[in-house]
Amino acid sequence: MTELRKEINYVVACVSDFAHKYNISQKEAFEFLYEYKAIQFLKENYDIEHTLSMDEAISDLMMICEKNGGVL
Repeated sequence: MTELRKEINYVVACVSDFAHKYNISQKEAFEFLYEYKAIQFLKENYDIEHTLSMDEAISDLMMICEKNGGVL
């Protein structure tokens, strides 16, 4: 599997787990994470983020969103 494919799979997994944790649809989760720069954060920090637990990664995503004005 290529590195790009691994990154894409990781982002998809994070969006899915984020949606589940906050009881929203995957589409709503993606739009929220994209709008408040968490998708960009994941792409830029994949090398570090993918070594963390999923709970830690989801927590990081919410912190990034909140820092950029996102509230669920």
